[in-house]
Amino acid sequence: MPFTVAIVGRPNVGKSTLFNRLVGRRLALVDDRPGVTRDRREGEGRLGDLSFTVIDTAGLEEAAPASLSGRMRAQTEAAIQVADAVFFMIDAREGLMPVDRAFAELTRRSGKPTIVIANKSEGSAGEAGRLEAYALGLGEPVAISAEHNEGMADVYDALRAALPEQTAAQEEEAEITEAPHAIRVAIVGRPNSGKSTLINRLIGEERLLTGPEAGITRDAIAVEHVWQDRKFRIYDTAGLRRRSRVEEKLEKLSVADALNAVRFAEVVVVLIEAEHAFEEQDQRIADLVEREGRALVLAVSKWDLSEKKPGAIKKLREQAEAKLTQVKGVPLVAVSGLTGEGLDRLMQAIIDAYDVWNRRVPTAALNRWFEQALSAHPPPAVSGRRLKLNYITQAKTRPPSFVVFCTRAAALPDAYKRYLVNSLRESFDLPGTPIRLTPREKENPFKGRAKRKR
Repeated sequence: MPFTVAIVGRPNVGKSTLFNRLVGRRLALVDDRPGVTRDRREGEGRLGDLSFTVIDTAGLEEAAPASLSGRMRAQTEAAIQVADAVFFMIDAREGLMPVDRAFAELTRRSGKPTIVIANKSEGSAGEAGRLEAYALGLGEPVAISAEHNEGMADVYDALRAALPEQTAAQEEEAEITEAPHAIRVAIVGRPNSGKSTLINRLIGEERLLTGPEAGITRDAIAVEHVWQDRKFRIYDTAGLRRRSRVEEKLEKLSVADALNAVRFAEVVVVLIEAEHAFEEQDQRIADLVEREGRALVLAVSKWDLSEKKPGAIKKLREQAEAKLTQVKGVPLVAVSGLTGEGLDRLMQAIIDAYDVWNRRVPTAALNRWFEQALSAHPPPAVSGRRLKLNYITQAKTRPPSFVVFCTRAAALPDAYKRYLVNSLRESFDLPGTPIRLTPREKENPFKGRAKRKR
């Protein structure tokens, strides 16, 4: 029987380190400074023979509800509500703090089984803090070191004791059926372009932290969504600024996490602010997505704030065609995370872009197109010798990739390759998706043979 565990505690006690230990990889950002985690993050955890959903949360702090810290606390409280059990973490080296006692009471009131985790207990330095944790009244503290993987067997035993029914049922589970594939979608853009607000509106709940402050999102957070019986896994990412402006270590980690989300995604939605459309950074982000070979959708955000002049969308599409020539025909949708305008059109555009990204062109049609393309514009002569293009084949999809077999592959001009790519895009209805075209020389069957003696 599946179950969920939330990891809670004050800032900088090692919650994200334990989360990464349980999921088996560095999903959550970790740094020495407190307050790195802001949104709650879910992952598939494993502990011995137990599999469960684990939630990393922001550090609990006393703050006004409307403040950023207050909104972070609300996210943590929501995680406690959906969890079946709670790991309440303390720093054993620092011992109990007044805030630990206050938030232990919050956990107790939730009524959820709670396991006190005394982290940073390696060596003898944390023993006093572990013993002090008995004063919380939440049961026997479990001493661990998440960084050094110590004490995890004791966590396993405590989790089995806290959730006997859910953990026992896993031993009797039958063969697990594979879940249908969810389309992986990354939402990227400049800071404060409305990414988190858009996702919250899309899934119908305040799942992600939002606010007027730029740069709230740090981790790339994945949320599940179902639209018209299609499953999606949508990644909210940190805002991407120009590389020269990224100086702090934490922002560098956030940007790296966002770039990993782009590489892992199948479709990438680039959010562009309506009032500042197609600035240089927008074009850089779109170019990054194309170079990574991901399906691309442009979403013009904050559409509710813009003046809806006649032909405004048409003008934006013309700008996209002019500035993003490498992905001609890229779908562009006007959306508003605040009012929900255009969200259905956005989801349909994502599905259409995903289908194009997976498209395979029939071989017979591809060969007919190739003959016509060469007849209309024969390949140029290079160094006085005409290039000969023999045939073309589609090597793979995701994105559509083609190999042209020819003589002197290295000499084929980029301009002629662009001609073939644009013709492919137009002839086989491949709008907006990256297309890879690789020239390759045919192997010479006589290469390496000894010359016949006369």
